[in-house]
Amino acid sequence: MIRWVLFSVIGTAALAGVSLIGKNTSPGQGAKEKEVQQQSDNETGTPFAVVELFTSEGCSSCPPADDLLGEIVKDAQKGQQRVYCLSFHVDYWNSLGWRDPYSDPAFSRRQREYARAFKSDQVYTPQMVVNGSTGFVGSDRTRARKQIDAALKQPVRAAVKLSQEQTKDASSVVFAYEVRRAARGSALNVAVVEGGLVSKVKRGENGGRTLRHENVVQALETGLLGEAATGTVQLKLPADLVRKNSLAIAYVQDIDTWAILGATAVELQPADPPLAAEHSYAGRRTCQ
Repeated sequence: MIRWVLFSVIGTAALAGVSLIGKNTSPGQGAKEKEVQQQSDNETGTPFAVVELFTSEGCSSCPPADDLLGEIVKDAQKGQQRVYCLSFHVDYWNSLGWRDPYSDPAFSRRQREYARAFKSDQVYTPQMVVNGSTGFVGSDRTRARKQIDAALKQPVRAAVKLSQEQTKDASSVVFAYEVRRAARGSALNVAVVEGGLVSKVKRGENGGRTLRHENVVQALETGLLGEAATGTVQLKLPADLVRKNSLAIAYVQDIDTWAILGATAVELQPADPPLAAEHSYAGRRTCQ
């Protein structure tokens, strides 16, 4: 059974109060050591589909949607399609006996903003949204395939370029970005997603089940693009994140309609190991 939640419609947008992402935005002096020689290349105008799934380990209807997202990820890899999947775990079912370890209130707020864009006063799980313009039940395989196929035939409206900058801090990651052809005031989302996650749920509607997740959002930064749509953005990473199983996905969004205008992705690269002298002096912990 799909679970629904009613919420009050207020005028505060999800982007209100966020830091501006713009030219010369930097994580701080000395953070940039060198640039990884891997860059996204979606400046060719190749069509794309951004698939966002709003899900919860506390919802018994969600595992089929999680499995479907995993299928979409694998199919896109096999077909070398620009299909970028993100699994947002909401927090509003955490009171039902099981706290989803991947949930975040920010992801619930993001889903509510989609509801407002779709002129609805309800949110539910599982919900899938394709390119920010179409929402439907997240386990609906036929609808998902149809919407993704349609998205892959639409022209690209903004070009996005992303490259990782290497740092010695394993607890965060820095990306340089460049956006072209996007209207001033568009929003840039940069997310780190991790695949291959396994969770043993002990309580709640999925109590006793072992759930598998792909492309779980582990870090997200969103901000408004300035006049010069270039800069850097830093994301804090969970201590147990496995970089070799992770991607960074960047996508530009119209803040009025929430339609996604352009997107790209890069694989996460390992952090440089700190020098022994620095480790000894600063008391830092090396994370792998």
